[in-house]
Amino acid sequence: RCAPGPQALEPAAVDAAAEALASEGYRVLAIAYRELATPPPATDSSLEGDLILLGLVALIDPPREEAPAAVADCKTAGITPVMITGDHPGTARAVAQRLGIADSHDQLLTGRELAQLSDAAFAARVEDVRIYARVTPEQKIRIVKALQAHGEFVAMTGDGVNDAPALKRAGIGVAMGQTGTDVAREAADMVLLDDNFATIVAAVREGRRIFDNIRKFIKDTMSSNSGEIWTLLLAPFLGLPIPLFPIHILWINLVTDGLPGLAFTAEQAERGIMQRRPRPPEESIFAHGMWQHILWFGLFVGGVSIASQAWAITRGVEYWQTVVFTVLTISQLFHSLAVRSERESLFAIGVTSNPYMLGAVLLAVMLQLMVIYVPALNPIFKTQPLPLYDLVVCFALSSLSLVAVEIEKWLYRRGWLYVERC
Repeated sequence: RCAPGPQALEPAAVDAAAEALASEGYRVLAIAYRELATPPPATDSSLEGDLILLGLVALIDPPREEAPAAVADCKTAGITPVMITGDHPGTARAVAQRLGIADSHDQLLTGRELAQLSDAAFAARVEDVRIYARVTPEQKIRIVKALQAHGEFVAMTGDGVNDAPALKRAGIGVAMGQTGTDVAREAADMVLLDDNFATIVAAVREGRRIFDNIRKFIKDTMSSNSGEIWTLLLAPFLGLPIPLFPIHILWINLVTDGLPGLAFTAEQAERGIMQRRPRPPEESIFAHGMWQHILWFGLFVGGVSIASQAWAITRGVEYWQTVVFTVLTISQLFHSLAVRSERESLFAIGVTSNPYMLGAVLLAVMLQLMVIYVPALNPIFKTQPLPLYDLVVCFALSSLSLVAVEIEKWLYRRGWLYVERC
């Protein structure tokens, strides 16, 4: 649009300068003017011609300081970040390299090149491309569909009206809350109130922590109930009387499931939680050895409880039922402490690292001692006071559940048990 002349810059030199600035991550604008003798009509389309170039203006929108670290966390967590932008290819690559999304060897695809590819050809390349530049809204949907066809779970971020179709198509649409349009926010599944990419990574970490804690609660509750079932089921087959009254079962479920179950919500994230690959959506929550744990631990606790019953009955004591009641209750509290981590030892993560769990267990133990030693509660809970020796034996037998789970985790860490999540 600029007029040639003796003082005009060579177009090739201007283009080279613009390319050089773009390759450094700048957005480049050309500034030009034209002198007119008289004011022209506003609708005259010929005005934007015969211009005199003043120069180039380079603008930069620097990434947030926390963005590179967030991208690195994504990669270690098995999440592949891909840049889709309308910017110049050179600008897109420079920003992607600065953020750590791509390096100089990663593939870049422009909207023009993408338009020339057939669906089959694009499908063969889509998992290798890390940068898309000068793309249209329709091409964003095409990219999302191609990744989903490869079995990928796609999260798409955007803020404009043109991003809405791709946000809707993606598995998780993430819109910007501050700069995003109403259309984009309505189409999205999640809205970032701070427009910060690092917040997405923090949400992934928090989601994994919550999911882990749900698994721990299910493992703890079902393992405890499994132990009660095996105790009640096997004792008569071994020639022993029914070990528990209904009030005992209700009390065990209240104390061992209720208080520790609430404390699991405050459990911290496991070490290396962001070094795992994403969990397949179709994967069962009982995967990675959970159902095996529920089965063997229930049998283990049932065996220990029945053994304590036989030991007490053999000695001819009247409080044998209180012995079984206590062993079963305390065993499950030790188990709640043990399953605070699926892999790490309780002593490695620290007994006091979740004070709510420690408080819940100590409170449950105190309540158990109350129903044993407070005379007014004995007829209600059908218990009898235990001598100190018997109480110590009950705690010693109960602690075997902690030892057993710690051995299981030791085998798990060495890859000798179950399937490791990586």
